[in-house]
Amino acid sequence: MADQLATEIIEKIKAHAEPGGEEITTATELTALGIHSLELTEIIFDLEEQYGIEIEMNTVDAWSNLKNVGDMVEAVRALIAKKA
Repeated sequence: MADQLATEIIEKIKAHAEPGGEEITTATELTALGIHSLELTEIIFDLEEQYGIEIEMNTVDAWSNLKNVGDMVEAVRALIAKKA
């Protein structure tokens, strides 16, 4: 079961994913959702704004480091912890 942060991030991802009806979990690959670099950039901006964090990676780095939803959740969780 996903925690609150994972649930919130999954909701943001759903807004950018191609509609397909499949359930999105932390194990879901971003590429399986039809998310490309522009959507990934928009998701990152949304997360930065919502959580008051700065994700210091360009889209190419993000794309190579964030393979699935869980990777994104853990990256955001670490930045939030560092901010506190």
